[in-house]
Amino acid sequence: MDLAGLIPSFGNLALTIVAFLLALIPIVFVHEFGHYIVGRWSGIKADVFSIGAGPVLVSRTDKRGTRWQIAALPIGGYVRFHGDANAASGSADESALSVMDKAERRATLHGAPLWARSATVAAGPLINFLFSAVIFTVMAFWTGVASDPLTVAELKPVAGVEGTLQPGDEILAIAGRETPALEEFGAFVEDLPQQSPLDWTVRRDGVETRISTLHPYPPLVDSVNPQSAASDAGLRAGDLIETIDGQPVATFAELREIVGGGDGAALALGINRGGERIDLTLEPRRVDLPLSDGSYETRWLIGISGGLVFEPATDRPGIIEAVSAGAGQVSYIIRASLSGIWHMVTGAISSCNLRGVITIADTSGEVASQGVSNFIWFVAVLSTAIGLLNLFPIPVLDGGHLMFHAWEALTGRAPSDKVLNLLTMIGLALVLGIMMLGLFNDLTC
Repeated sequence: MDLAGLIPSFGNLALTIVAFLLALIPIVFVHEFGHYIVGRWSGIKADVFSIGAGPVLVSRTDKRGTRWQIAALPIGGYVRFHGDANAASGSADESALSVMDKAERRATLHGAPLWARSATVAAGPLINFLFSAVIFTVMAFWTGVASDPLTVAELKPVAGVEGTLQPGDEILAIAGRETPALEEFGAFVEDLPQQSPLDWTVRRDGVETRISTLHPYPPLVDSVNPQSAASDAGLRAGDLIETIDGQPVATFAELREIVGGGDGAALALGINRGGERIDLTLEPRRVDLPLSDGSYETRWLIGISGGLVFEPATDRPGIIEAVSAGAGQVSYIIRASLSGIWHMVTGAISSCNLRGVITIADTSGEVASQGVSNFIWFVAVLSTAIGLLNLFPIPVLDGGHLMFHAWEALTGRAPSDKVLNLLTMIGLALVLGIMMLGLFNDLTC
């Protein structure tokens, strides 16, 4: 047995497990804390707040009588409210409630008014959205927005740009075309000649200067998507793709056109990695991409994002601008997720877009290896997804409880125990079926 060959695999597995737990535990804590704190504010007592399941590793009971604990199996968490029959809060402990006085029954989840129960249940998913929005807001404020006019902050280590652009250069024109406002820069770049080098006009130390350097968007790997062909092949951020099947490639748009038009055929890439020539072969994959109008487009992709040959100088956004960006990102993830589910249900896109815990864990490890900021961004995306999933009107999920509460609000009475038990069994089977489909896709797609 080649023990040396096992060491990297073990290291990757360890990173995957640790990253998955580091992503999951804060999301679970935030979700359950939402239930707990709103329940407390609504007059509902929590007996247990648990992170994980199974044997209890450590616990402490606070002055309100709530036992805070960490359990051995970090697969989720729960808040067990006073009077609950089980950790899922799906039914009341009737024997316990029968000996409670009116005041004590009011402190239970099932004895509280409808508004208090609904607010407590909804708080879990909603605080997941808030958690994500806060992360996105902080990151927007931290990274800033590109300054206007577009200015070079620092050069990327890309072959061919050395000795041309300099930090502090203001980009006035490229290929004889005046640089537009920042919101129009993407379209501006698409219309530039698809070649390198190009003539640039910059303002340097107050003086207009003409230089010749790379196209602003060369075939540069700015980031690698987890679980992609590029990731599997070993492409890295900073790689410059110089050739495809032996033919020179000058721009990222040209690269995208070749990949998209290849119908999934294997591509031989010639990579410049820090001055070293590297040859890689990969096969593009069919990917369903969400569009701005809510529809989907299926394209062949290798799973990379491009970027400018330089890091642009940035300005700090205002608080309102940053908060708006954070909330907008959460809104986009929710809309894209719902659209994706609908398109899968109608057969417009492949069901392989639904993935399970294996893919989530693998993605956690890959994103963690790309840096802290990427990992934090992933946690925020995952928190939004988990919050949305919990709002689905499926019994055993928070959305299922809210569905029962809506029925009670409309009819004036809660569903019977017989109906609740039947719908809960159906909901549990549905959730398990979705989980099994995700796991099946993890292994086969």
